[in-house]
Amino acid sequence: MDSTPSREGPRVNEQIGVAEVRLIDETGENVGVVSRDDALARAGAVGLDLVEISPGATPPVCKILDYGRFKYEDQKKKSEARKRQKTIDVKEIKMRPNIDQHDYDVKMRSIQRFLADGDKVKVTLRFRGREMAHQELGMKVLDRVREELDEVAKVEQFPRLEGRQMIMVVAPR
Repeated sequence: MDSTPSREGPRVNEQIGVAEVRLIDETGENVGVVSRDDALARAGAVGLDLVEISPGATPPVCKILDYGRFKYEDQKKKSEARKRQKTIDVKEIKMRPNIDQHDYDVKMRSIQRFLADGDKVKVTLRFRGREMAHQELGMKVLDRVREELDEVAKVEQFPRLEGRQMIMVVAPR
């Protein structure tokens, strides 16, 4: 048999297919290198399982413990790690080429708040009607946004035209 686990999780009891193992007993004491059968007998004597902790070592390290509880605590640890993980969202802010100063300031505050929370921001500039003839006005607005956010954000996607809207994506530094 090979020393890598054949299924999900560590090998337990009879699944351990090596002649000798380094045994750690139920109290955490290092017993030393013993035969697999001796280790299984010790685990059976205390009513617990023999679990392979480190299959890559020579000989593999096995520990006497309650496998059900071991699996439960491992699952709890993984679930806790998932809870702490931060997902990065992409927030969208929509503007117009001839945006008013106050509206611009309000949207900039929102962008800065999103960036402070660790989210990416997609700035969409929508052109209507004849505004398409003056795309340079839209470009000026997006350049202004980029300059003001220079210390807190980096441009991940530079402004480009998609149909009637110009899109730029910024991410926190």
